[in-house]
Amino acid sequence: MSEEQQFLVPQDNYLKSGIHIGTKFKTKYMEQFIYKIRPDGLAVLNLSKIDERIKILANFLAQYEPQDVIIVGRRETSWKPLRAMNKATGMKVFAGRYPPGIMTNPQLKTYIEPKAILVVDTWVDKNAVIDGLKTGIPVAALCDTNNQSNNIDLVIPCNNKGKKSLGLLFWILTREYLKNKGIINKDSDFKETIEDFTEE
Repeated sequence: MSEEQQFLVPQDNYLKSGIHIGTKFKTKYMEQFIYKIRPDGLAVLNLSKIDERIKILANFLAQYEPQDVIIVGRRETSWKPLRAMNKATGMKVFAGRYPPGIMTNPQLKTYIEPKAILVVDTWVDKNAVIDGLKTGIPVAALCDTNNQSNNIDLVIPCNNKGKKSLGLLFWILTREYLKNKGIINKDSDFKETIEDFTEE
């Protein structure tokens, strides 16, 4: 079986979405995921590692019921994919502002006790990461080459800013989660399109 077939989607889909295009800045931790630096200085992430980590993330999330997982994305390019994932899986999403104290203050009417959290960006969504640490639940995060990833239990290297990249990633993640949960049996049972997850 060739590497091409082992990917969750055809390699071309990944390349077109720019999921592997990082930033000009790289943190020490993210170096292990970088395939090369382009002549223009942009870091390029390793596609095999991106694909592998999306699989790991889908398996990790599938250990939980949808209501026990929260996904946080303050960056606007993540709102549509997050809402689409919420619709398809029932996971709780915070697209936009993450409400302070929601996981740490039992006095709040909105208080929740999730068992796992996924953030779109460790920097922009740092308050959710801090709450995850305080409550001792596993934190998974999408990390670009410029992200700090200490305190993250599972890092998914990817372009976490682009709308095509985020749309594709959450589309794959939703499909794989539903398959792992036995809600759908095969890829063709998944009726949502990548467009459903991608901002125009």
